[in-house]
Amino acid sequence: MRKYIYIGVALGGGAGATVRYWLSKAYNQTALLPYGTLLVNLAGCFLLSFFFHYFITSALPESVKKGVTTGFAGSLTTFSTFSIESIELLQESFYVGSYYLALSLIGGTIMTWAGIKLGERV
Repeated sequence: MRKYIYIGVALGGGAGATVRYWLSKAYNQTALLPYGTLLVNLAGCFLLSFFFHYFITSALPESVKKGVTTGFAGSLTTFSTFSIESIELLQESFYVGSYYLALSLIGGTIMTWAGIKLGERV
């Protein structure tokens, strides 16, 4: 039933947003770079691609699959915060901002690739 999918997404979304908030508070406040945002985005790239490929052959209910991918991984990651922090870093220092952008984009691509490969093997 579709209502269970919405419940799965809501529960996963609440958990992902809570983890994102906790990691951002723990790692963003005193560092040169917003490591909390970087961490959640890299982890989210890996988790989303892993579970997407893992769930292709899984017999789990659709509510669980959507709860983990759309709900948890989707709310764990944050493109809007990444964008704001990137602009702020670029305004402070072009080099630091560029480093953060490159680290995020290249790291995200590598983590997505790793998640796909692991998801295909499991």
